[in-house]
Amino acid sequence: MLRLIASVAAAAWFGIAAAQSFPTRPVTMISPFPPGGSTDTTARVIAEAMRVPLGQPVIVETVAGAGGTIGVGRLARSAPDGYTIDIGQWDNHVGAIIFAINYDLQKDFTPIGLMTINPQVVIARKDFPASDLKGLVAWMKANPGKGTLVEQTAAAKIAGIQMMQMTGTKIEFIPFKGAGPAMQAMLGGQVDLMILQAAAALPQARAGAVKILANLSPQRSRVIPDLPTSDEAGIPGLYAAGWFGLFGPRGLPKEVLAKLNGAMVQALADPKVQARLSELGLDLASREQQTPEGFAAFHKAETDKWLPVIKASGIKVE
Repeated sequence: MLRLIASVAAAAWFGIAAAQSFPTRPVTMISPFPPGGSTDTTARVIAEAMRVPLGQPVIVETVAGAGGTIGVGRLARSAPDGYTIDIGQWDNHVGAIIFAINYDLQKDFTPIGLMTINPQVVIARKDFPASDLKGLVAWMKANPGKGTLVEQTAAAKIAGIQMMQMTGTKIEFIPFKGAGPAMQAMLGGQVDLMILQAAAALPQARAGAVKILANLSPQRSRVIPDLPTSDEAGIPGLYAAGWFGLFGPRGLPKEVLAKLNGAMVQALADPKVQARLSELGLDLASREQQTPEGFAAFHKAETDKWLPVIKASGIKVE
């Protein structure tokens, strides 16, 4: 009996010691979408900035496929030691319920901190006839079923369905595995419309390669204040959710969670990081939302808000 107690005590001591010395080797940040999109870009910006406070490299590893659920599934199966985290967003940590996933989005992960609130925009190929939402609705009504909309994420599909329902129009969805490949198709004139994070759209819009029709948010973004909202541009109430945060697997030790969160917060406080995120069109999350508790509450609110909308849409991917 004494030997058993001693073994348990020793295991607990070693666990605490390991947590206190964390990290002693590189941390892997899973990016669940293909390179070229806003997720991959943001992951690399944050990973590099977290290197100094952690004292170890943070290596971004692309694990794409199935709407981001392959990467999230890998995180769910990883050891709760802090050496594997992911950059999460609405699509893979809320919208993933449309897939046949074998993990619980609320129970199987540890929220580390919310980093940004991401404006979602609707864009069109540069030679598309319409230049705003009112013009888009008029064109879709005059050309029923002829327009094409990229379906690269659950958020894009939900927003596209809502747009058709709100305007009494019909459009064809074209599936892609991520924003990067989808953007290449748009630049090649193969698709008409796309709903995506401003972070991925702004570089092409600034180069004149695509045109942004509206910000699908209830209020204007601090970093793209000149872009009208959907309420202002012609389809009131058409919103799409977007954010970036860090998650770990369920059961992260408190000491490890505190170190990961501290490194994230320090990275977000860096003026160079803030400037880069602003260039990408990302609004910084509030300091309260950057805490594990604040992010957990935010994530639950997002799930509670969007789950009924997703169920009502009837979207399901097996």
